[in-house]
Amino acid sequence: MAAVGDPIGADVGRGGAEGYAADWARAVRRLGFVPLSAAETERLLLAHTVRLAQAVRTEPFTARPAEEVGRALVEAHLTEPRALEWSLRALGTDFPRRVLAADGWPADLTERIAAVQGGLAAGYARALRDRTFAQQERIARSAWQARDEVEQALRDSEARFRAVFTGAAIGIGIAGVDGQIIDVNQAFADMLGYSIEELCRINVAALFHADDAAGMWELYQQLIEGKQDAARVEKRYHRKDGSVVWTDLAVSLIRHDDGRPRFTVAMIEDITERYELQQRLRFQALHDPLTGLPNRTLFFETLGRVLDAAAAADRRVGVCFLDLDGFKAINDSLGHDLGDRLLVMIGRRLAECVADHGHLVARMGGDEFVILVDGGEDAVAVAKTALAAVAAPVHVGDQQLAVSASVGTVECPVAETSASELMKAADTTLYWAKAAGRGRWAVYDPERSARDMARAALVAGLPAALERGEFVLHYQPIVSLLEGRMLAVEALVRWKHPELGLIGPDRFIGLAEETGLIVGLGEWVLRTACRDAERWWREFPDARLVVSVNLAARQADDPAIVDTVADALATSGLPEELLQLELTESAVMGSAGEPLRSLHRLADLGVRLAVDDFGTGYSNLAYLRRLPIHCLKLAGPFVEGIRADGTDVAADHRDERIVDALVRLAHALELWVTAEAVETGVQAERLRALRCDTGQGRYFGAPSPAETITARLRGGAA
Repeated sequence: MAAVGDPIGADVGRGGAEGYAADWARAVRRLGFVPLSAAETERLLLAHTVRLAQAVRTEPFTARPAEEVGRALVEAHLTEPRALEWSLRALGTDFPRRVLAADGWPADLTERIAAVQGGLAAGYARALRDRTFAQQERIARSAWQARDEVEQALRDSEARFRAVFTGAAIGIGIAGVDGQIIDVNQAFADMLGYSIEELCRINVAALFHADDAAGMWELYQQLIEGKQDAARVEKRYHRKDGSVVWTDLAVSLIRHDDGRPRFTVAMIEDITERYELQQRLRFQALHDPLTGLPNRTLFFETLGRVLDAAAAADRRVGVCFLDLDGFKAINDSLGHDLGDRLLVMIGRRLAECVADHGHLVARMGGDEFVILVDGGEDAVAVAKTALAAVAAPVHVGDQQLAVSASVGTVECPVAETSASELMKAADTTLYWAKAAGRGRWAVYDPERSARDMARAALVAGLPAALERGEFVLHYQPIVSLLEGRMLAVEALVRWKHPELGLIGPDRFIGLAEETGLIVGLGEWVLRTACRDAERWWREFPDARLVVSVNLAARQADDPAIVDTVADALATSGLPEELLQLELTESAVMGSAGEPLRSLHRLADLGVRLAVDDFGTGYSNLAYLRRLPIHCLKLAGPFVEGIRADGTDVAADHRDERIVDALVRLAHALELWVTAEAVETGVQAERLRALRCDTGQGRYFGAPSPAETITARLRGGAA
């Protein structure tokens, strides 16, 4: 009978081999790890249970099957000691009753059960021992195999390294931390012209190029001190014959197991040809291919370095910007080949004339050269020297050429400028020198430059100003000297600039003429004046106020001027006789062809034509007689000369006689005469005595908006 609490005893009622095997399987799985599933474990132990039962009954009896079962348990990895203990105890207590009872017990059952228990234990122990021995043998065999494989791998690695080291196309060298060369390959030796044996007796420091030695030793020190593990640089080395080889050097540090630097491995590639090619390409990129002088790029690089280096030293820097005079004519007449040869000679002369001073001469492009004056020398003196060098006769082939140049010179403290500002000032100054004539130099003037910049700003703003309606008209009265009545007004344009305020015509009319904008601006003045005059005529019809509008020379030459005037009159509704067009004397006297026909067509429209500033040009009186002119406006300087202020009595009488002659001439030609610039009552009285018809000037009223003229007409002061 089983002891209380035993798991077998709890299942006494199940009986049979199946029940015993099921209890055995549960016990084994409960007591330790089993690599089989529950069903597989139960099937395996059922087979062992049946085999043990057969062994107990078999005659003659032997415990060998029990030993085989013990071995089988080990082979199935059922090796938990407590499971073995349970199995042996169950064989002695429950196995006979549950598995053998059905067929009866042998007489010597107790001895047989004890033998089965011993055989199971013995087989189990021997199997465990055999498995342990087998595992130990496998471990030893694996260790030896691993050692053999490591040794073979090391031999293979050394063989591969030696093959690579020996046959590599690039140089490979190994050196100790003291710089002593340990080993090099043949490529390394060939590159430097030594034998391998010679190099192994040399310290790497002896191979450094003198210019690179300090930097190379510093790099090497950082490696052997362990501050970095690898480095790559382009450096020069001395060959055995003293020549220089440029190399691409890659150095790596090899350490001991404890991290201490052990030696260095250097891989060196000869890049001398590549370096020389790079130098040639750089020279080509930074030098003018025709003259060999530095080009624009190199000049600005050098200028930038000079400015950076000199900024802290409070130094001055200068630039001479030189341009050949009339070079295009030489190219066009003698050919580009001769022009190129001339440029080569001029470039050589410029470089030679400043060579002793170390100034940089560069070709900026075309026939432009620039000299960078660094070191405190007077830039004007350099400019004079350059002009003298250029001016010497030039013999090109069988041609002797006289060449001149213009030079713009700028000199200023480094702290007050930048490269772009310096060259902009030099370019501006060169333009001044060109405008003054050939063979000249000019010095940069900040005030003049500011005026030019302001002028350029006005030129740039003119088109937008017209589009935005920034222009306004002021009108100056033209008064009868006999009656004192306002007979006409002259339309004078003003620019209501958003930043500069009200700008007079003297500052922008010339710019408008240069840019061609005068045509559009003049048309706007014409149409606006016609609209204002039409309102005056409609509100004050008895005044018959004439509006006088200036026509620029470009407008007078415009074939469409007649149609423009006709359309302005038609659009505004102004009677033709109330419009007067003023042209300068030079424009009228130079009229021929289509402009002359335009004047006659304008007169045929019924508008009045006046010659402005008469007396300042060279009028052909016979020609003037044939023009459809209605009025002459005497130039202001003649009127100013009859002030009678006692400053110059003789000049005053001469001017009065001139005005008298001009008035008589105009009346002889049946022309109306208007005197401009009447500033005083004395002038008005003397002009009246000379039978001048009308006067215009501040004495009769300053230019003012249209509303002021309207108020004057409404007040009866006309």
